[in-house]
Amino acid sequence: MLVLGVSLGVAEAQGTPQQTRAVAPSTNVHVDGSEAMFTTMCALYAAGYEGELNEDNWSTFRTRIRERVRRQQGPAVDALREFYKRHQLRDPGAMLSRYVWFGLVAGPAPKFEPVLKREELPPDMLALEGFSEILSNYYTEQNIGQMWQQVQPEYDREIERLHDPVSQIVLVSTAYLREILNPSKPGTFTIIVEPLVGRITNVRNYGDSYAIILSGGEEIPVNVVRHAFLHFLLDPLPLMYPHVVVVKRPLYEIAAKAPRLAPDLKEDFSSWFSECTVRAVELKVKRMSPSQREAALTANDLGGYVLVRPIFGALTGFEKSEPAMHIYFPDLVRSIDVKAEQQRLAGITFAPAETQAEAAELSSEEVARTRRAKVTTVPDDQEALAQLTEGERRIGERNARAAESAFKSVLVKYPDQTRAWYGLGLVALLDHDGERAKDIFGRLTSGEHAATQDPMVLAWSHVYLGRVYEDEGQLERSKREYQAALAVQGAPAQAQQAAQKGLGELDLRKPEERP
Repeated sequence: MLVLGVSLGVAEAQGTPQQTRAVAPSTNVHVDGSEAMFTTMCALYAAGYEGELNEDNWSTFRTRIRERVRRQQGPAVDALREFYKRHQLRDPGAMLSRYVWFGLVAGPAPKFEPVLKREELPPDMLALEGFSEILSNYYTEQNIGQMWQQVQPEYDREIERLHDPVSQIVLVSTAYLREILNPSKPGTFTIIVEPLVGRITNVRNYGDSYAIILSGGEEIPVNVVRHAFLHFLLDPLPLMYPHVVVVKRPLYEIAAKAPRLAPDLKEDFSSWFSECTVRAVELKVKRMSPSQREAALTANDLGGYVLVRPIFGALTGFEKSEPAMHIYFPDLVRSIDVKAEQQRLAGITFAPAETQAEAAELSSEEVARTRRAKVTTVPDDQEALAQLTEGERRIGERNARAAESAFKSVLVKYPDQTRAWYGLGLVALLDHDGERAKDIFGRLTSGEHAATQDPMVLAWSHVYLGRVYEDEGQLERSKREYQAALAVQGAPAQAQQAAQKGLGELDLRKPEERP
């Protein structure tokens, strides 16, 4: 279980009931129950929410809990019901969505205070301001902690049943992408077992945290779990390499016109790119016949996910390479020929919008792609982006003068553009100009112009500074830069490896500094 990076379990009682936690906290993939989610759903039913009581293996459990909490009486229950009435929505699904979000980001009992800052909370959560105190009083008055312990055997059975399928998904997905789950990195993927939510499978992500709420039952939604887990692995990549991804935006402008493209993706290029990448990888790891795979590729084209086909083709190159996907990703993106794809798409007529019947069928699974906005230092300017890309290409060719010209053209329009300054730092290294390199990378690592919003630039700038100081014999200063690179949150793995290597080499040298 630990080898696969999957942690299963529900918290045991230790004094005051705590929010559920994983049995093995050394991993960032969990299958668990949540006391906060259970309490939230109990409160929702107690307040009068009808919910979904379809016939399935969990309908008896849901009915039993609902009837039990609806008989509850007391001042805290009265306050809960009054709060529910004031915040009630006409759409039961939208109402449920708000409280599911609350259950996900609520802290441990008995306070249930959100674990995120106010500006980081999902919009749905802001509408429930004050609910933490209401829920805390309800939890204490009705002794929900004891009730939570009483239902543990039923949750434990479902968690155990999920073990093998989830482990297999984690194993196959990480093996294909050649990624290693690192518990020290930010981000978690949690499958929460909560039958009280109903039969809809909720997939949510907020910031770096991904969660699926499964209701239990005979059929385990393997495809949904795999899809969400691949998002957990792949979503960061377009945000990590925005200057590489943005060159493919002309294809997005075409895709955004597709009637069947999810509405939230029509205004979110990065999420659309991530969705296409996930779908392409799914076609690689799923067991499908060639005809089934071609049918899936065609359906993606007609639905507006037009990058799935070229990414699927580009994955052949990845399979023949050695690096992990988070390192290979820029090469995969660059291999997509925009002009060739534009010509291909010119002959495609997108499918019409779904019928009501199709939409109803799709609604059996709710996939919410809400994510906290991430800051990028790359300008939303096609000309500037083209110059940044040109400069990067010229650096790869070791053509310092052409790269310098491209980066300086960006700085004329955007004097503080971080990636352009970083490019000039690389030019200084190509020119063996240590003083110029120190000035530029020093600018990017400290002071008002520090690249605090761009982990890639910040980490590598520390690494290059460390190398310059090392060449000058200033070993202590070099060591501090390498250590600073390791401390950058979200730094690329290659930068961290370079910093570690630098520190290791410094340990073998005597601390002699040149005058």
